[in-house]
Amino acid sequence: MNNAGNNSGMLIIISGPSGSGKGTVVKALDKSRYALSVSMTTREKRPGETDGVDYFFRTMEEFEDMRGNGKLLEHAIFCGNCYGTPRDYVEQKIQEGRTVVLEIEVNGALQVREKFPHCVLIFLVPPTMEELARRLVTRNTESPETIEDRLYRAEEEIELLDKYDYLVINDKVENAVSRINAIVDAESLKPFRCEGLVGELKNGAWHEMRIVDMCNEVSEKRTGEKATVEKATGKEGVHAKAVV
Repeated sequence: MNNAGNNSGMLIIISGPSGSGKGTVVKALDKSRYALSVSMTTREKRPGETDGVDYFFRTMEEFEDMRGNGKLLEHAIFCGNCYGTPRDYVEQKIQEGRTVVLEIEVNGALQVREKFPHCVLIFLVPPTMEELARRLVTRNTESPETIEDRLYRAEEEIELLDKYDYLVINDKVENAVSRINAIVDAESLKPFRCEGLVGELKNGAWHEMRIVDMCNEVSEKRTGEKATVEKATGKEGVHAKAVV
């Protein structure tokens, strides 16, 4: 199911502490169902990452140019690096009726909600803070000082949990994906997202129907079906003989 009965798109925002597995979970979402937005960042590219796929990696000058020209939907500084969401792609996909997924940090998510009040905010977390620390350490991409910064930042982000609509525990990637799908299914059935269907239900078309004629048609059809069955089983002849 994907926005059943909906005339407009839906914006899903997935946030969570660094190490919660946001990127892995988003990559595991069904690409035929979701349009994944790619964020822009000034941080260094990590091993295995691809420009334009994982992030748009840009210099500080390029980032500031985009921001100054209003081409970013949101932007924030996180651990000394700038992050932002290109506006054009997101708005285009929403207009096409697609479910757009943004993977952005908490402050950026709250900025977007000001522009899109009906966006759905999902906060992704590992089962425990101990598991979060373990994940940051075992990915072996940052210094101990940076990891500590990310853990302190995680505590700050968790304080804003009550501003989110849903909390998803990422114990296993497939479980987290299933939970996100269930959230989107439920959200797609909210009446304000089903404008097409609701409009049809409210258009009063039944007033133009002749209910008496419809009832007569159903009655005649049932009478004809009954006669056909009786003829096929021989009951019609028995009934006729009994009457004579």
